[in-house]
Amino acid sequence: MAELILSNARIVIEDRIVHGSLLIRDGLIEAIDEGASRLGEDLGGDYVVPGLVELHTDHLEAHYSPRPGVRWDKTSAIQAHDAQVVTSGITTVFDCLRMGSDEDGGFDKGEMRDMADAIQAAEKDDRLRADHLIHLRCEVASNNVLDHFADFETDPHVRLVSLMDHSPGQRQFQTMDQYTLYYKTKRGLSDVDFTRFVENRLALSEQYSSIHRDTLARICAERGITVASHDDATLAHVEEAKGHGVKLAEFPTSLEAAEASHKAGMSVLMGAPNVVRGKSHSGNIAARDLAKLGVLDVLSSDYVPLSLLHAAFVLADDIDGIDLPVALAMVTATPARTVGLEDRGRIAPGLRADLVHVRRSEGVPVVKAVWRQGRRVA
Repeated sequence: MAELILSNARIVIEDRIVHGSLLIRDGLIEAIDEGASRLGEDLGGDYVVPGLVELHTDHLEAHYSPRPGVRWDKTSAIQAHDAQVVTSGITTVFDCLRMGSDEDGGFDKGEMRDMADAIQAAEKDDRLRADHLIHLRCEVASNNVLDHFADFETDPHVRLVSLMDHSPGQRQFQTMDQYTLYYKTKRGLSDVDFTRFVENRLALSEQYSSIHRDTLARICAERGITVASHDDATLAHVEEAKGHGVKLAEFPTSLEAAEASHKAGMSVLMGAPNVVRGKSHSGNIAARDLAKLGVLDVLSSDYVPLSLLHAAFVLADDIDGIDLPVALAMVTATPARTVGLEDRGRIAPGLRADLVHVRRSEGVPVVKAVWRQGRRVA
């Protein structure tokens, strides 16, 4: 039997931190010995935390399309993405693949299917160190989102689907000031081009968003796929999400939507960069404010992988009533439970030995080692 002992560690379990050692056997946690430490790999009193579970990262897209019009080799992009998430302490990652294209961007029909096939081939070749699952980001206002989604109708790696609409005047872009900055100023559009762009996006949303939300939610219910809402801003949005069986409320943009989602039993997800920076990059609510009110459940690294671990320590340092076990649950146990992964996200006998050795006295934590199912991968 393959056996590993991690000793002289501060082990973060669900409700407290214990000093002692961990016995890992055949990829599973066998025992937690508190106090007296077994002889093993001495971690010098550093933390051992569960492997982080990342539900929403756009990071793979940044490696695959690093510049406008550029497509990188898929296997190379996947390996670069995998290396960065693992060395940030993430042992389970949901790779976001965009469904639906329009004049704002996206990918051609079949392109994301090819990416998913490349991920699975890389796993078979033992190129990857994290456990990779698929999160389909469905732009419901796109006229071809269902065509793109059909490429994944039999793929068991799809465990999460988010329903997104980035049209102006709602959700993430409740004011035209925000939308103008994001789409006109940053892209250098003329007044005429921007007006045409806005009119087209509104028309597409009016024609497609509702029917595509209903259709995708029904398919996910039939297949047992977790559904996420995205950028909910109003109580009406939350009621719509409840009707679609949503379990994960991603990036609510108003306090009332976050509170209503949490009260309805959805896991409220916010960006870890929002926590680290202390504010939203698009001018919406601050994740720390939701944490203070007890309505923040899950964090996502979104676009900076190391922010996931960093944000947990920031919350434990700065928010009354949130200690390190509570903060770490937002990046481990709660995201795992939300998508039905009951075999990971906690340090407890019988669970997967997905573990991270973390050194931190102050400031940014340092990942010293990572194990997935008892095998050292970083």
